[in-house]
Amino acid sequence: MARDLIKSDLTIKASQPKDKPYRLNDGKGLVLLINPNGSKYWRLNYAFFGKRKTLSLGTYPAISLKTARLKAMECRQQILEGIDPSQARQERKQQIKQSFEDEQRQADGIPLENSFADIAQRWLEDFKPTVVPATFSRSSRRIEMHVLPYLGNKPIADIRAPDLLEVVLPIAKRQTVETAHRVLNLCHRIFKYAVAHGLMEYDPSPAVADALPSNKIKHRAAITDPRQVGQLMRDIDKYTGTFVVQCALKLSPLIFARPGEIRQMEWKEIDLDAKEWRYFVTKTSTEHIVPLSRQAVEVLQSIRKLTGQGRYVFPSARSDKQPMSNNTVRLAIRTMGYDADTMSAHGFRTTASTLLNEQGWSADAIERQLAHSPRNKVRAAYNRAQYLDERRRMMQAWADYLDGLKNGAEVIPIRKQV
Repeated sequence: MARDLIKSDLTIKASQPKDKPYRLNDGKGLVLLINPNGSKYWRLNYAFFGKRKTLSLGTYPAISLKTARLKAMECRQQILEGIDPSQARQERKQQIKQSFEDEQRQADGIPLENSFADIAQRWLEDFKPTVVPATFSRSSRRIEMHVLPYLGNKPIADIRAPDLLEVVLPIAKRQTVETAHRVLNLCHRIFKYAVAHGLMEYDPSPAVADALPSNKIKHRAAITDPRQVGQLMRDIDKYTGTFVVQCALKLSPLIFARPGEIRQMEWKEIDLDAKEWRYFVTKTSTEHIVPLSRQAVEVLQSIRKLTGQGRYVFPSARSDKQPMSNNTVRLAIRTMGYDADTMSAHGFRTTASTLLNEQGWSADAIERQLAHSPRNKVRAAYNRAQYLDERRRMMQAWADYLDGLKNGAEVIPIRKQV
């Protein structure tokens, strides 16, 4: 009613406390509650979709009559627009709280909650126990280098296919298509984790995969013609690099292990009397035995005089506490005049596999010697020494065959010895 309207701040100041709380009415739901202790609170009573609600607008005199009326007017406008003032206030408080927490997390070096970086970190924690350290290190490094600078602070639920495409497409242009696809696959696994935990509605990566250039598999170069293999063996004999690299290069075709395994070969794994190299293959998570031919033993005996007191058979030129670089044998092959399309360090495996299969050796024995991951996981637990007798004969016959090619002998396929 008009007589109840607050005329001015003087009216409020003149209003004294009473034994019970009472209100001064300013119209349209705005009231000033005066308590017996003298405190005065602004309240706005309103209806939102038929439900009666009350919103606090502050205390008097901190909030003057004029300010209270302006606040009430803003709230009424929100109601006309279908916005609940109480809910809007709670959301603003939550945003302010979240902003403060985000600033604190950033100051502490912690990813923003439910950001891509946060979910990626959670996924990596689950992923780590399932893979070897080298795989985990490569994966986390790719995420850190290629994704976090662009999507790290973005809420994962807000990431769309165009956001992801802007990350991986430049990688394909700047580096390699293969790297772009590897990064995309990591993002795909992180998004699947987020979807499974109810943190986003869908995984945007499949759409991006279709927009990337095709990831054509490029096979590692290898020489498989026997006459060319003979020339390669002669070139290896004439190589004039350091003695450590000479020995690594000579041993590579004889045992055709993965280049990374050869460069990290340790003396404790080698038994020259038994003519064996036993080690753990991290790529396939299996124990492996390499029978050593007479020629391989001779190479190892010659280098043992130089590096036998250390850990690694082929130590780094900079420190004997580290293995030689993973590019060392590759660069040696280039120095000998073989380009990347002709021969690679990994190509010694292809050379051996191709020629041994052509010469009639058991495919199972060859695959086991190559330390390929067995498809049958139960069988894998028992095949460490599988075909070992046959593999011993095969490795010696292979070394003799390479000697024959090197010496210019007529190219006659070696036959499996029974």
